[in-house]
Amino acid sequence: MMDRILRVNAYTTLDLLDGSAQGQDFEESAYAVCNVTSPRKNPDAVTLELELDGSELDTLPPHADRLTLSAAEARTLAADLEKHAARVEDAQGD
Repeated sequence: MMDRILRVNAYTTLDLLDGSAQGQDFEESAYAVCNVTSPRKNPDAVTLELELDGSELDTLPPHADRLTLSAAEARTLAADLEKHAARVEDAQGD
């Protein structure tokens, strides 16, 4: 990914995903980066970041999306991810 907005390094949560963006008049696919962070000192929130590879996009300008989550919201999201991951694993086991 050239001209990244998010920093990608050895600590990045997931650095090569299949991503997509959908708008009213477009849908684009590109490699993506997803990262989860919290401040090192006095953490007060969890940040979830997502960036699609801008070099693969025609319609959408390069950008990064961020969600700021409370600890409770992060746990709710984690629990939902676990539930859906289990569904996918169960379906693939058939």
